[in-house]
Amino acid sequence: MKIEYDSVRDLLYIWFGIPGEKAANTETVVPGVHADFNRQGRLIGIEVLDASEVLQQKVQFEVTLVPSQPEMIPA
Repeated sequence: MKIEYDSVRDLLYIWFGIPGEKAANTETVVPGVHADFNRQGRLIGIEVLDASEVLQQKVQFEVTLVPSQPEMIPA
């Protein structure tokens, strides 16, 4: 996990994915908070716009986690 804050743009981003992984889908969780998902539907990041304003309030949301399948290594 990696957390970045840009004070010039007042933007907070929390990375859960692999560095450089691109979002295939973005959903608005609450106004100013967006969740990014990869092609498999896995949460890879959360973006908070106007973070200093939004985070003064309690931000709470639920995400359904799907257990990952063990990778099959060819014999």
